[in-house]
Amino acid sequence: MELVIGTKRWSTWSMRPWLALKHTGTPFTETLVELRQENDLSAAQIRPHSPSGLVPALKDGDLTIWDSLAVCEYLAERFPALWPRDPAARAIARAAAAEMHSGFQALRQQCPMALDATPASLELSEATQANVRRIVTLWNDLLGRFGGPFLAGEWSIADAFFTPVATRFRTYQVDLAAHGDTGAAQAYCDRLLQTPEYLAWEAEALA
Repeated sequence: MELVIGTKRWSTWSMRPWLALKHTGTPFTETLVELRQENDLSAAQIRPHSPSGLVPALKDGDLTIWDSLAVCEYLAERFPALWPRDPAARAIARAAAAEMHSGFQALRQQCPMALDATPASLELSEATQANVRRIVTLWNDLLGRFGGPFLAGEWSIADAFFTPVATRFRTYQVDLAAHGDTGAAQAYCDRLLQTPEYLAWEAEALA
């Protein structure tokens, strides 16, 4: 398999399936396209790999899958352990990943992922604060329901989807306690940023 991704410092969507694929332990080829190049060069370099003109895209033989969630679902068909075995846990984990996939626009816009940025606090808009509160509530609910250490028990695609969020909270020094956290969400946030797969991504991003 070949995974086409964007710049590791910035591309949250690329990080998600990369983490999932890394977690399986299966070897794959990584093709990296630098984003934010002038004269639309990034798009021109992505287009031969992805029909949407966006990263990520997964190639498996003659098959090409674009969109991060679709890629992760395809991987889960090959590697079922990427979702929880229990049907209820699997359904809730999928709902959490889908909510991340389609929501939290204020947080995305005000707090873009920037792994090379020096952490500094930021005055968050009301809309961004509402996003943070929802994420804290979601994390606390799932951690309480399934007992941790990850959202649905063992690590899953849902955790891959929220790992870029954890980087944002760290970069912009978001105080989760001020948004309803009693400690579990912050501990989970820290845990995401200590997984071997994330640390490998971060090291390569900063290199």
